[in-house]
Amino acid sequence: MLSDPIADFIIRLKNAQLVGRRLVLAPYSELKQAIAEALIHAGLIKSAQKKGKKVRKNLEVELIYDAVGAPRIRAVRRISKPSRRVYRPVSQIRAVRHGYGFGFYSTPKGILTDRAAREQKVGGEYLFEIW
Repeated sequence: MLSDPIADFIIRLKNAQLVGRRLVLAPYSELKQAIAEALIHAGLIKSAQKKGKKVRKNLEVELIYDAVGAPRIRAVRRISKPSRRVYRPVSQIRAVRHGYGFGFYSTPKGILTDRAAREQKVGGEYLFEIW
């Protein structure tokens, strides 16, 4: 059993991008599905679909590369961990990498990027950064 399934999911995405894979499989959960939808909205992945039945469900993620073949996801950093939770009010939400990256927050309105959280004026748990 994994102690941090979110970190496992985002590291799988990063590693697959670095070796040039088109698809990534990860164990399914509703939280990972919500994170994948936020990544789609941010333009970092192409699609995410639930595959399988009952206990053997997986999340199949299709990755995006630019015209030259460079990965869209170059690095990730987990901020809020099981051992240390990090919460931010909307007044403390800042741009990641001067606007070139994304911060993902778990808010009462769902999983949002830093930009969407500022627009909707809501804070929450700072999950991870991705650029």
